[in-house]
Amino acid sequence: MNKIGIIGAMEPEIALIRDVMKKNGEVKETAGANLTFYEGTLSGKNVIVVKSGVGKVNAALCAQRLILQFGVDAIINTGIAGAMGGGLRIFDMVASSDAVYHDVDAVLFGYKPTEVPQMRCSCFKADETLIEKAKTAFANVNKEPERKLVVGRVATGDQFIADKAVKNHIKEICSPICVEMEGAAIAHACYLNEIPFLILRAISDMADDTATATYSFNEDTAAHISAELLLELLKQI
Repeated sequence: MNKIGIIGAMEPEIALIRDVMKKNGEVKETAGANLTFYEGTLSGKNVIVVKSGVGKVNAALCAQRLILQFGVDAIINTGIAGAMGGGLRIFDMVASSDAVYHDVDAVLFGYKPTEVPQMRCSCFKADETLIEKAKTAFANVNKEPERKLVVGRVATGDQFIADKAVKNHIKEICSPICVEMEGAAIAHACYLNEIPFLILRAISDMADDTATATYSFNEDTAAHISAELLLELLKQI
C-alpha cells in the first residue's frame, strides 16, 4: 500500500489525524467539489486525509475522487457509529468484516433486502490483512480492559437510527454489529475499483430510543478514539 486514503465524514473524525500529519511535516492542501484533501505522511506512509461530508453520496464521491485523482491504493474510513450487536458498548471499536446498505429495498422485484439490483455483489468485504492489523493496533493502544474491538458487519443508510423498532428491523434484515451513514458507500467504490478498504468505527450511541440523548455527548470522544486506532494501524501497515 503506497498511498492510503483516509475518510471521515465530519470534522471531529479527521481533526486528530490531520493535526498529527501537520506536526510530522509539510502538508499539501487541494480543494475541489466542496472537499479539502490533506496530503502528507504518517508513520512513513503517504496518506491523504479528507472530510467527505455525511451520507452515502458524499462518501462515495469522495472515495472515487481519492482513487481517480490522487491514486490511492487503499482506503480506511474512520468515525463513529451506533451499536447493533456483538455486545458493543459506548466507546468500543468496530472493524468491518463487510458492509451493506440497510436502506436498499428492491424486494418487490425479487431481490433480498440490502441487495442492489443487477449488481454481482451487494455485500462488500473488507481487506483481511487490514482487519488483522487493526486487531494488533487495538491491542497496542487500548488501555481499558473493559473496552473491546469487534470485527463484524457494518450497515449503512441515509438515516440516523434513534428508534428501537427501526434498529430491530435493521438487525432482522442484515445482522450488523453497528450502523452508520457512509461506510458501505466507500466500500462500494473500493469494490468497483478493486482496491482494499477497512471501516473503523467507535461506538457513540446504542442506535435506539436513547441515541439522541447520548450521541452529542459522546461524538467527539468516540471520534478521537477511532482516530487514535487509525494512527496506530498505520504503523502496522
